[in-house]
Amino acid sequence: MTGYPGFNSPLLVLGGAKSGKSSYAESLFETLAPPFIYIATAQAFDDEMKTRVEHHKERRKDKWETIECPLMLADTLSGLAGKGRPVLIDCITLWLSNILCFSSADPVKAVAELCNVVSAADHPLVIVSNEVGYGIVPDNELARKFRDISGSANQKLAKTCASVTLVTAGLPLRLK
Repeated sequence: MTGYPGFNSPLLVLGGAKSGKSSYAESLFETLAPPFIYIATAQAFDDEMKTRVEHHKERRKDKWETIECPLMLADTLSGLAGKGRPVLIDCITLWLSNILCFSSADPVKAVAELCNVVSAADHPLVIVSNEVGYGIVPDNELARKFRDISGSANQKLAKTCASVTLVTAGLPLRLK
């Protein structure tokens, strides 16, 4: 969907760990009227991850309503149709790792379902995902499967989204 000042929606924001992709994605909402919806896919199983989650929450302040969604992302996003609220999903790779580790769902089907919902979005939508394919070949089967599924998911979402931006060292580079 287009017609929102500042960006075309849906927009995919890619980047490596600590690249600035989440901060960049959040900054895109400055041209839109709050309240915004933040769909968080992370699960905090240890203190370090809990600290990361709290840091993200503090940065967003009170303009954001957070929806915790570790698994049912397509259903959650579909449920927001017709409400006109700007939505940020952060992030696809954490969602995929949740599927691989805590669900019997087929991640390829889950990505296809998500792409269908994204293509029908009737509200501003920004999706954050890690670019995991730049590193070495992982040394175990699960890690290689995760890398491959993440790369395929990013490709499918990039085709589905109106715009794609890569963030490196805090600098956005528009790819599409």
